[in-house]
Amino acid sequence: MKLHPVGIIGTGKYVPDRILSNQELEQMVETNDEWIVTRTGIRERRLAAAEQATSDLAYQASLKAIDAAGIAIEDIDLIIVSTITPDTFFPSTACLLQEKLGAKKAAAFDLSAACSGFIYGLATASNMIATGMYKHVLVVGAETLSRITDYTDRNTCILFGDGAGAVVLGQVEEGRGFKSFELGADGGGGDLLKVSGGGSRMPSTAESVASKQHFIHMAGNEVFKFAVRIMGNAAEEALRKAGMSKEDINLLVPHQANVRIIQSALNRLDLSEEKCMVNLDKYGNMSAASIPVALAEAVEQGRVNDGDCLVFVGFGGGLTWGASVLIW
Repeated sequence: MKLHPVGIIGTGKYVPDRILSNQELEQMVETNDEWIVTRTGIRERRLAAAEQATSDLAYQASLKAIDAAGIAIEDIDLIIVSTITPDTFFPSTACLLQEKLGAKKAAAFDLSAACSGFIYGLATASNMIATGMYKHVLVVGAETLSRITDYTDRNTCILFGDGAGAVVLGQVEEGRGFKSFELGADGGGGDLLKVSGGGSRMPSTAESVASKQHFIHMAGNEVFKFAVRIMGNAAEEALRKAGMSKEDINLLVPHQANVRIIQSALNRLDLSEEKCMVNLDKYGNMSAASIPVALAEAVEQGRVNDGDCLVFVGFGGGLTWGASVLIW
């Protein structure tokens, strides 16, 4: 079977209007702007309005990506929404998005791989198009992490924000498109970053709510050490699979979790800061939305050119990780 070359043909992003600054957080918990910026690089993050859910953010980003791709909504064959903050357990956020868009022909499902979810979604969609099963797939990373963040926990509330990024995948010319994917997981580290309440292990009860089991809990130091190791490993393995080297990279688009983690990846890959897209100072950690939002902004800023080699790399709860090499 001849596989079709697959690439990204349209990008889009949406972030809510409400800004939560470090200065505001100083009034909420025992922290300060200097401490947050020094340790994370984050200065502010966005919060969804009370009436906004994940599908609403995904809808706005998707409209922009579909328009940028130059296709009609009815041309979308499949919708994949990568999220850990779905509107509901079911129906899936992807189905809700399908209805909002009016994409009547599209199949739809959610994908849960935390902050690595967008790369997992790209790998899934790419293979479906490469084999001829579908022609156009909408892949969205969307989160309303503010709904599962404990704003009395100074260790986590400084980190997370809301937003959505979307891409349309389709066939591209020979020599362009995705060259490799590297996906991985280590379920043994699941307890390091989790939301315990609400599932079949711990159904929602008054007790689970009172004990804050429905919020993000993170072993920060352990996650940091894991991230520093895995970001470089995953990126190098994706490059190896693509038959390329770190000298070929034009732009690194990493998961936006912590500036020190990003810097460690740059050091590992011998890259200058000019070859890395960083926007976590404005948005914080948006989980599955961070890479597609960063990509959309890089495109908006003219930092992505025809023939460029892009590397996406991320890590997240699960524990999971993923990387991909793309020729634009």
